[in-house]
Amino acid sequence: MEQTAQPGPLRGWAVTFCGMGVNLALGVLYTWSVFAAALIDQLHWTKTQSSLPYTIACVVFAIIMVPAGRLVDKYGPKWIASLGGLFCGAGLIICGLTSSLPLAIFGFGIITGIGIGLGYAAPTPAAVKWFPAQKKGQISGLVVAGFGLASVYISPMTNSFLKLWGVQRAFFIEGIIFIAAILIFSQVLSFPPPGYTPRLREERSACPEKKAAPKPAASSGRDYAPTEMVRTAQFWLLWIMFALTASAGLMIIGHLAKIASIQAHVQWGYLMVAALAVFNASGRILAGFLSDFLGRTKTMLIVFLLQALNMFLFSNYNTGGTLIAGACLAGLCYGSLLSLFPSATYDFFGLKNAGVNYGLVFTAWGAGSLIGPIIAGRVADLTGAYHNAYIISAVLLLVAAVLVFVTRPPRSIPVEKLAT
Repeated sequence: MEQTAQPGPLRGWAVTFCGMGVNLALGVLYTWSVFAAALIDQLHWTKTQSSLPYTIACVVFAIIMVPAGRLVDKYGPKWIASLGGLFCGAGLIICGLTSSLPLAIFGFGIITGIGIGLGYAAPTPAAVKWFPAQKKGQISGLVVAGFGLASVYISPMTNSFLKLWGVQRAFFIEGIIFIAAILIFSQVLSFPPPGYTPRLREERSACPEKKAAPKPAASSGRDYAPTEMVRTAQFWLLWIMFALTASAGLMIIGHLAKIASIQAHVQWGYLMVAALAVFNASGRILAGFLSDFLGRTKTMLIVFLLQALNMFLFSNYNTGGTLIAGACLAGLCYGSLLSLFPSATYDFFGLKNAGVNYGLVFTAWGAGSLIGPIIAGRVADLTGAYHNAYIISAVLLLVAAVLVFVTRPPRSIPVEKLAT
């Protein structure tokens, strides 16, 4: 019995990669700019109208992460991720049955938004509990990379469906596809059994003494209840930084196909969305590894400043080549946030209530979705270009960079001391 309570490392990796698979389907959110361009061209929606279902989906996604995290902590990741898949696909199917803006907002904005929130809340807390503290950043990065990478295949697939059948049929077919995919991957998700103790494995340790293990991240030293967490200054600092920095990436993701046609006069913006997705996913993995060695806040500072510079320069990207380079850098920096902030949350506030605690931090991402895409849509409708929206985003990123200097764990206690 004791042996079965201590599964081997392959089980943790199975949970990690199936969690990535769930996110590869939920990442349909990041292909919205391809749908939005079709809604503008085929159904004659305004840019602001076309951004509303996406923006509301982001807000609902973020809000649902709080109860979803609590449900994951209580009932386990498999059932909540499965329920998320049903909601996600159902919302797309509703969009496929209507050309009405209010019904599209209900379908994609609310129903799909609920599904994404339920599904996204499950894989990361499940996966990180199978691994030692020194790998929290790496594992978080790998799991959430699926969400960022989704546009690599969903954008060209959506573009093909749009050409073959139009925007409504494309929604309907993708709804069916993603219900099936999420249900399949969800069945593997699970928490470790009671008594399971993750350890650094000796896979490559012919000479373990000669290989220094990664330094564990600074930790608060205990598990915070959600009500305790929200009373700390660290929670609010993380929340504000996440909201300000996520807005830039969400703005580019939500409008990139239209930015490409307006700013660079190219009609292959869907390929830029796919390219951005590669760097979005890469940023999640890279920042996870980097932050395990440099620390979360140092890595945050690098990412925030790099994205701010990119936003200041974005108006100058007026050819296909320069715009795709700028979009890829935006994706890299934005993707980094999605492994940095969950890892920092687990460092600061522990793993016991990881689902609901990160759900509360993640509401900041929803606030960022209101700031970036809506401002960009209004600026473009009023001026015909996105230039002022880029400047606003750059300034917000600089504010977040300043906040990094006062953000530390509630109590700086090395993880290795917690085992005693």
